[in-house]
Amino acid sequence: MKNIFITAIAILCMVSYGNAQDYKTGIGFRGGFSQGLTAKHFISEKVAIEGILASRHKGFIITGLYELHTRAFEVDRLNFYYGFGGHIGFGDGSKDDWGNEKMILGIDGILGLEYSFTSVPFNIGVDWKPAFNLAGGENWGWGDSGALSIRYIF
Repeated sequence: MKNIFITAIAILCMVSYGNAQDYKTGIGFRGGFSQGLTAKHFISEKVAIEGILASRHKGFIITGLYELHTRAFEVDRLNFYYGFGGHIGFGDGSKDDWGNEKMILGIDGILGLEYSFTSVPFNIGVDWKPAFNLAGGENWGWGDSGALSIRYIF
């Protein structure tokens, strides 16, 4: 799993530069009800893909998101974004008939606001990311997945 995550980050970093907003790629930490790592990469001027590797309920969840970005409140370097994606994970506390952790599979939405600093290569963002489980898990999903993210941007 660790090798897959490192490989994915390396591939994102090697993609050629195009017309990006305030940065092309950001890697950092995400804290909230589920905490972990986040990597965001712009594939066009207003479209980004984000990967999140997070822990929740003594397990882990991998989330992939497609996000649309736009300038917020006419403030330079302040962006509003929204999007959708999916998640897969293990270990929400529920078990199958043999006592193994159930696999969780579902869909996600995201709605957020982020600011990229000019004096240091970092940005900070706050978002709400509801998730709905389609398979596995004890719950229908999580509506409490708000988080604060801090990323190194380049």
